Amino acid sequence: MSTSVNDFDSLERLIFEEGLRIQAIDIHKELDLMLIILNTKAILRQSISKYPLLKNASQAQLSSYKLISNGAGIHWHELDEDLSLKGFLKDEIKRTVYNGDSPLSDKIVA
Repeated sequence: MSTSVNDFDSLERLIFEEGLRIQAIDIHKELDLMLIILNTKAILRQSISKYPLLKNASQAQLSSYKLISNGAGIHWHELDEDLSLKGFLKDEIKRTVYNGDSPLSDKIVA
């Protein structure tokens, strides 16, 4: 029996195979909201307060970000903070599964 080494987990494989990338982010500090806009036009939402370095940042600091690794992540130089598309997708999956926001949740019969 032969085994192969898989260097990618399922989320990394999805990002790579589908060419998913962060296209832009929209930050609303007053609403504790960060919208992550993907190249597929999907929008992921995150609470700014989830990230301590972002939570305590000014609007100007939050607005001073750079997309890194061809849109696979976001870097805030002044805050020394890096966030990844993989992490955002993982959070989105958890939120969907645990909050019942999935389009499939109304099709599941208990």
